[in-house]
Formats: sequence, structure tokens, C-alpha cells
Amino acid sequence: MKKILLPAAGLMLASVFPVQAVERGELLANSCFSCHGYEGRLNNAIIPTLENYPASLIISQMKAYRDGTRPGTIMDRHAKGYTDEEIELMAKFIGKQGL
Repeated sequence: MKKILLPAAGLMLASVFPVQAVERGELLANSCFSCHGYEGRLNNAIIPTLENYPASLIISQMKAYRDGTRPGTIMDRHAKGYTDEEIELMAKFIGKQGL
């Protein structure tokens, strides 16, 4: 039986398919886009767009949902899963996209 060298195979694949670095804020913000639209833009009157939301507003609102000072139907549940650092990272990513 032949042994397969997986680390070497991984290096070969990495050279064929370069991996683009993704910052943590972007990974976190992608979950926002699934409801609020890609890059924060959405043509839906029910779910608010993130377009033109400053990072400071996203931070304050997410923390309010998380801490229970702002009522929500679904956002309060989402927000409870994030730390202060994660909220700030996602808000800064969304803000720097020029949304």
C-alpha cells in the first residue's frame, strides 16, 4: 500500500489555487449580508439596508440588541452570539466598504 503525503499535496494545491487572505471582520460581516443584501445593499422594504450606516451606529445598535436594551425579532438573537471585539470588527469592515 502506498503512503500519501498530504502536506505535500496541500502545498501543491496552494500553489495552483492561491488563497486570498480574508480578514476576520469580513468573515463576520458576510453573515449580515445574507439578510441585509450583498455588501449591505438590499431591495427590500422590510429588512433595512446597511448602506450608509456608519460603523459607530452598527456597533451601538448591535450591542443594544445583544444587551436587551433594543427589542428585536431576530437581531437580538444574532447579536447575542458576538463579543464586543467581533461586533467592532464587522462594523468596521462594513463601514470601510463605503456602503
